[in-house]
Amino acid sequence: QVQLAESGGGLVQDGGSLRLSCVASGRAFDNYGLGWFRQAPGKGREFVAAISWFTGSTYYTNSVKGRFTISRDKAKNTVYLQMTSLMPDDTAVYYCAADWRGAGRVQPEEYEYWGQGTQVTVSS
Repeated sequence: QVQLAESGGGLVQDGGSLRLSCVASGRAFDNYGLGWFRQAPGKGREFVAAISWFTGSTYYTNSVKGRFTISRDKAKNTVYLQMTSLMPDDTAVYYCAADWRGAGRVQPEEYEYWGQGTQVTVSS
């Protein structure tokens, strides 16, 4: 059974940086896409970034391009989200998700597996 465990969230000031980690376990992920979503209070779950486990191809939503970087370490079965130039609008619970069909999908309902989430709070 696939399990995803996020960590690395916290409180940071406007303009600061954080790195989120997602450890994936339970199977081989060669054909999977791993993604990051976020959900702010009172809002729906929003796509942030995704990466192909096999090729390393990456995808980003426009609002984080140039500020966030998604990467993966196959040896550690871990996906990272490096976040820089954080803004109060980035405040949300961040979730890691996995899609067995590969990367590039942006709708949360297209992902089969989810982590428990990690809170990121950016103060102004």
